[in-house]
Amino acid sequence: MSATLLGTLTIGQAPRADITPILLEHLPAGVECVHMGVLDGLDRDTIARYFPVAPGEAVLTTRLLDGGAVILGKNAVRAAVIDKLSRLEARGCSIIALLCTGEFHGLSCDRAWLVEPDLLVPPVLTALAGPRRAGILVPLAEQMTSEGAKWRSLQQPPCYAAASPYNSTEQQLGAAALELKAQRAEVIVMDCMGYTEQHRRIVREATGLPVILSNALLARLLAALV
Repeated sequence: MSATLLGTLTIGQAPRADITPILLEHLPAGVECVHMGVLDGLDRDTIARYFPVAPGEAVLTTRLLDGGAVILGKNAVRAAVIDKLSRLEARGCSIIALLCTGEFHGLSCDRAWLVEPDLLVPPVLTALAGPRRAGILVPLAEQMTSEGAKWRSLQQPPCYAAASPYNSTEQQLGAAALELKAQRAEVIVMDCMGYTEQHRRIVREATGLPVILSNALLARLLAALV
């Protein structure tokens, strides 16, 4: 048995068939994982009741076990994330990775090492991009403003486009990528844990630009910790 028990927390339902294979590809053999989701065991009516979107509120989108997507109010998600982190700690997880690139201010664990993508991906992109303009691909158009503050360290203001990893076609994804290139992006980051290697290839082939897949970057850094 591995000395490290790794916990993963998605804001959707676990296990994530789109994200888990990417993690397993990079993690050392034998690492034991506990996968948990904010929406585990909930049907769509319950999700809509517990995670409503208030007017003007920031939103998040995520994947259910049936492959469908839902849109959630961010405030309610944050409260549920805090509860689930405590549960993962109670299961004995010494490292917990949040499988969401959205900003959640003030999260913490009592003992476990919490790894948050929104604190990792922006500094890495800032260092890699330097003076070049970055293109940020997000699932929802609303997130161009609600999640924009985390890119403030970039030397140049980034450009944005939206295409959901859950229900956009290849053509729509390619069109969003070309929209970023038309805005003079020189490197693209796929700012959602739901984007896969297939999505990255589509964007890369459409633009010819370097493309950073957030979940693959997270997986590589987790591999160093465990």
